[in-house]
Amino acid sequence: MNITQEADYAIRAILILAKEGEEAKLDAKTIAERGCIPLRFLLKLLRKLIKAEIIKSFRGVNGGYALLKNSKDINLKEVIEAVDGPIAINRCLKSDSFCNANRSSKCIIHKRLDNVQKILISELEKINFQELKNN
Repeated sequence: MNITQEADYAIRAILILAKEGEEAKLDAKTIAERGCIPLRFLLKLLRKLIKAEIIKSFRGVNGGYALLKNSKDINLKEVIEAVDGPIAINRCLKSDSFCNANRSSKCIIHKRLDNVQKILISELEKINFQELKNN
């Protein structure tokens, strides 16, 4: 499993907003500059984060973006999945139709990888942005 560049940028953007404060809003240009994120790319991923109900946007001259939830209620798993989709360390964990062994029942490799994936997801859920901004 690889965290994509887009997910990395999304994590940076959320951390920037979390550090700014729960009610504070920032414009996309400021987020892009602070996070070293290409503006056009940032705008695309901000739409995904709005759709996932992690951030909200404000229109107009004093517009910008802000966290929709408290930073302690946003975790790494949520942000990664908002931009990359469901986490799967192997394609057979997404769908049985991807089984390389062409089995109709779960093979031992599938069962072991499923366990590893559950641990990974659990660990990502434990890391929230309040913790990240305070370290």
